[in-house]
Amino acid sequence: MIDTFGPTFLRRPHGAVWAADVLRIVTLVSVPVAAVGWGAVAFAVTTLALLGTVVPRMLGLRPTFDAAVVLLCLVAAWSSVLDWYTTVFLWDKLVHVILVGLLAALLVVIASDAGVVVSAPRAGVLLSALVALAAGMAIGSVWEIGEWLGHNLVDDTIFVGYDDTIGDLAADGLGALLAGFALPWLSRERQVVQPMHLRG
Repeated sequence: MIDTFGPTFLRRPHGAVWAADVLRIVTLVSVPVAAVGWGAVAFAVTTLALLGTVVPRMLGLRPTFDAAVVLLCLVAAWSSVLDWYTTVFLWDKLVHVILVGLLAALLVVIASDAGVVVSAPRAGVLLSALVALAAGMAIGSVWEIGEWLGHNLVDDTIFVGYDDTIGDLAADGLGALLAGFALPWLSRERQVVQPMHLRG
């Protein structure tokens, strides 16, 4: 699996992959812009988003899945930088539903590639949805712990609260469950490139 990361990431783009790559470039440019304009926390957030945009290309995901993950990582990062989570009604919950859903699906693909879980097309819709739900709740828990650590150790303007945390986790679970139902479709039509020494 790891052997394919480099060749797959470096493959020539075509079709919808171009759109995802343009969004990746926008995310890359966002890192210094956010750092200069909004400071260290914004730099950390956009850098994390950049990492999230690299992984789908390394995995050779279906182009629409790839582009969706990249777009949501970018939107989520700038939503944090611009304080949309606390100023736009229900924006926080909407981003949690969509982004964590996509990330849960991404995590399940990684787990299936590693042989930890059965691949979604073989597992079927129901099992895929349940595995994605577990993945989404795990991602959501790490997200909330990160927010709490950020609030207490880095910047106390990072918003945390009991109601917010529970609401976010509920949104995470919903998004992951919905993405899980789509996993058999999302995990198909991948563009994985084998390294030269593995090609027959």
